[in-house]
Amino acid sequence: MLEILKKSLLDAPVFRRGEYNYFIHPITDGVPQVNPSLIREVVSHIIRIADLDVDKIVTVEAMGIPIGMALSLVTDIPLVIIRKRKYGLPGEIEVSQVTGYSRSQLFMNGIKKGDRVIMVDDVVSTGGTALATLEALKVAGAEVRDVVVVVQRGDGAAHLREKGHKIKTMVRVEVDEKRVSRVEVNSPS
Repeated sequence: MLEILKKSLLDAPVFRRGEYNYFIHPITDGVPQVNPSLIREVVSHIIRIADLDVDKIVTVEAMGIPIGMALSLVTDIPLVIIRKRKYGLPGEIEVSQVTGYSRSQLFMNGIKKGDRVIMVDDVVSTGGTALATLEALKVAGAEVRDVVVVVQRGDGAAHLREKGHKIKTMVRVEVDEKRVSRVEVNSPS
C-alpha cells in the first residue's frame, strides 16, 4: 500500500536548514517533478480513508493545491484554497500561521456557516498551519468532517489530536541528516 509514495520518500534528498533536516519531495515541495502516478495513488488512498460527505474540500497554498485539485476533479467536490495573500472579499478570514520555521498570514474565502468540509494537506510537522486553518474554519462556522494529511513528521499531528482535532495521516517519516530514514504507512483511524 502506498508503494509509490514510500519509495519516492525514501529516495528524497535531504538538506539542513538551521537545525532542521529538510527533505525535498514532489508532494511537499513540487520538485523535482510531480508524477501523475504519485498524485493518483495519494488521492485514491484519500478516497478510501476519508469522509467525503462534504460540500467543499479545503487546502492551504501552495503544496496542498495539487492534492486538493486532483481530489476535487475525481469527486466533483468544489475546492477552497486558503491563500497567502489578502483579496479583501466580503467575509474573508485572516489566519495567523506559525510553523517550526516561519510566521505568516493566510486568508480564507469561500466558506460559509454550515459548510461541511474536508481539509487536505501535504505535510504536518509542527501542526501550526493545520491548527490555524482549523481555527479559521471554526470561526467561519464550518463543520470539519475530516482532516487528511499525506506526510506526518514530528509531533504536530499529536498536538492537534491533544487539542481535540481528528486527523488522519497517510505516512509517518523520520529524517536524519542524510536521508529519509523511515517511512511508515499509518492505518486509517
